[in-house]
Amino acid sequence: MPSSATGAATEAPRRRPGLLLALLAFAQLIISIDYNIVYVALPEIGDGLGFSAQNLQWVISAYAVAFGGFLLLGGRACDLWGPRRIFILGLSLYGVSSMLGGLATDPWVLVAARAVQGIGGAFLFPATLTLVSTKFAEGKERNRAFAVWGTAGGSGMILGSLLGGVLTEAFGWESVFYVNVPLAVLAIAAALPLIAPDAKGGSRRSFDLAGALTSTVGTTSVVFALVQGPESGWGSGLIIGALVLGAALLAAFVVIEKRSSDPLMPLRLFRNRNLSTGAGVTFFYMATFGTLLYFLTVYFQGVHGYSALETGLAFLVPMVAIAIGAQTAGRLATKYGLRAIMIASLLVGLVGTVILGLTLATDGSYVALIPGMVVMGLGQGAGYTLMFGAATVGIDPMEQGIASGWASTTQQIGGAVGLAVLVAVANSGLEGLTGEALRSATTDGLRTAVYIAAAGIALTVLVALGLEKPKKRTVSQGGEATAAVPEKPQAAQV
Repeated sequence: MPSSATGAATEAPRRRPGLLLALLAFAQLIISIDYNIVYVALPEIGDGLGFSAQNLQWVISAYAVAFGGFLLLGGRACDLWGPRRIFILGLSLYGVSSMLGGLATDPWVLVAARAVQGIGGAFLFPATLTLVSTKFAEGKERNRAFAVWGTAGGSGMILGSLLGGVLTEAFGWESVFYVNVPLAVLAIAAALPLIAPDAKGGSRRSFDLAGALTSTVGTTSVVFALVQGPESGWGSGLIIGALVLGAALLAAFVVIEKRSSDPLMPLRLFRNRNLSTGAGVTFFYMATFGTLLYFLTVYFQGVHGYSALETGLAFLVPMVAIAIGAQTAGRLATKYGLRAIMIASLLVGLVGTVILGLTLATDGSYVALIPGMVVMGLGQGAGYTLMFGAATVGIDPMEQGIASGWASTTQQIGGAVGLAVLVAVANSGLEGLTGEALRSATTDGLRTAVYIAAAGIALTVLVALGLEKPKKRTVSQGGEATAAVPEKPQAAQV
């Protein structure tokens, strides 16, 4: 089998695994914080740079479109040139684009900077996943690593809202971009001694240029249509054209991959049951859990008039719950298996989401929301920790990058689809309303969206049932328990 930068790096001795794990969690924290830190600063950004109401959403959408569109390329780049190189590249793009974003004096300069941030995330995210999957042994060690990584990812999205509120009120909207610069520099400085160098000269495998172009442009086009559809209208020529272009390019991508001797995305990977099922789980997880933060933000600010800082502080409770859920999930998965705890975490999150929907009220108090947010947060944190590990179990180390990229791509597309659908549901019937009538209708729409998200979580449970059950353990002649050897090399234990 051809050599791989990832594979070579895997064989290298690990350097201070505790510090390495802290670095990977820190990098994931940067990604997660950046995903939401801009939300609460949007009004100030719009006023400061003169965005129109129609164009302001592109401060968010540019990041999401670029992130989703370049993930497959980022994942394969890890396999070809090594996760250490791509890790540092992703952080460098984050740092430079964040500096440009803070210095922006024109709306479209900021949008361009956010797009480059998204590309940086598309390289950094699969690099961190690849390093966690290849540097820590499958089982207890990897479960613990994913628990720490998942805690950073799950709580980081909420921490972004809190940090965004604090920074915006104290230093202005520019600070939500500047804060990334020292974080990226610190992570790069730590990566150099902590991550073993990739194979010298990279991989001898060829680069699938046609596959890279069709997958990147095709996925970007589809994500663009999903993000812009609610604003432009699903029947507009722009959206229909983007969807048709994306579908055509992705169809061409499949044909190219079938014929390629060294494809960007080896289609045989889809025969791995855990990768196929895990990708479905990441899709529906982000389409449901991933949208709830947005709806809570609308509820706090639109219905109850919270300031940016108050909104950030309101998310402290679910952030703590997510952290506890993430840490607990790793230990439980080691004892009972990834599949069982993945399903259990989704069921806990489902119960919490239903409770949250029941307590949303125009005149409701924050205290009434706490039980639902706590239970939901426990399930959400546990699920985020486990779903990526479950998706990449049994994948060859030389293909962990592209597998991680695929699971991440379905996550991003799921988030775009879920938000587009649920925002349309939540906003239906609000036209022409003002004052108390608008507050009441907004609450009703948000409650309906939360209930639909709960139904989606129930569907995610059914999808997760498709993960492979743990292999039965047998007792060797020496009296030691050993896992039954699977018939096929790529079979995965979950």
